[in-house]
Amino acid sequence: MAVPTDEIYEKYLRKAISEINDLADEIARAADERATVLGSGHPLADVMLLKYSPQESEFLEGVAFYGRAGQAILKSLQRLRVDPLAVYGTNCLKYAGAEPDERARAWLTRELHIVQPKLVVVMGEHALEFLNTIEFPLSQPVQGAAGEIRGFTPTVEALYVPDVDSSLDEAPAKTQFWNAFKSLGDWWASLPPY
Repeated sequence: MAVPTDEIYEKYLRKAISEINDLADEIARAADERATVLGSGHPLADVMLLKYSPQESEFLEGVAFYGRAGQAILKSLQRLRVDPLAVYGTNCLKYAGAEPDERARAWLTRELHIVQPKLVVVMGEHALEFLNTIEFPLSQPVQGAAGEIRGFTPTVEALYVPDVDSSLDEAPAKTQFWNAFKSLGDWWASLPPY
């Protein structure tokens, strides 16, 4: 007897939630009482947002994309008609004082394996450099061409945009961010309906 598609999806979702929780526990132990910032959003998202390091508001709440950047992203997603429930956001560095070391790379690699996004939106040069140093199966370096969707792996694409945190205070920076980020809307519109 065939297993219904919804039942298979629910099993994958439960597995992803369990793996994300295990990763969060490991990060908290490694942080050794320093403030941690964990990924947030749907654990099987089509879109993964990737920043380099958390901001103060994220440290206070312990959640990636909390605060000004999160509000700006949410408004942008709504404007582009991208379902915010199909998005997962994370940082390369997961806790206060974290270094861009092998452990941080391994955690991001695990997050990518768990979430299995179709598109990674890489925010800023530091996040791009970090992503290009992880060892992910069949990956190729992502080029920093703002607003252009490029291949990352055979099944995952990447969109490079300026760093959202540094784009919030000046109009020209906001414009540069928006001009690159709006490519997400066209990509999203081209997805087949569920």
